[in-house]
Amino acid sequence: MSTATATARPGAVLADLLPASRVRDAALVVGGAVLTGLAAQVAVPVPGSPVPVTGQTFAALLVGTALGARRGFLSLALYALAGVAGVPWFAGGASGAGMVSFGYVLGMVLASAAVGALARRGADRSPLRMAGAMLLGEAIIYAVGVPYLALAAHVSLTEAVALGLTPFLLGDALKAALAMGALPTAWKFANKR
Repeated sequence: MSTATATARPGAVLADLLPASRVRDAALVVGGAVLTGLAAQVAVPVPGSPVPVTGQTFAALLVGTALGARRGFLSLALYALAGVAGVPWFAGGASGAGMVSFGYVLGMVLASAAVGALARRGADRSPLRMAGAMLLGEAIIYAVGVPYLALAAHVSLTEAVALGLTPFLLGDALKAALAMGALPTAWKFANKR
């Protein structure tokens, strides 16, 4: 498939610009998991919160958007399963399902599929739609992560919101702003080739 065909075809995501094959898809899935694992190592502790600020959520949402729903889901599922199996690539080199922040990892699996589905509908081609997709993805991550934090840390849902959501809102807005520029710009570049 030529680049012109992939970019003109409705429902294409950035990964579809590469020549199609099972090897490509497998490499993209593994590469997305590795990228997310590497981004999780950029972890800054938040005073008073058991959840650090990381590059992990941003990477997970970019993976979903660039790969599409199916490959994005598989990539983040691989990331989660490998981390549970002992690969030390959750935030700050952690692994396993016993962390109070593991719910955010589970939320990333779902969010990557959601933003990937939106990208197939063109959300990654305009800044405003991309911001909306990223914010929806973040909301999905919090919808799973915050209740999991409440259960795992034995705190109320209100306290979990204060510990695991409120301190991160500004950073999430910045991530959405970065994505607003990055993906639509990548499409403009790809369409000029």
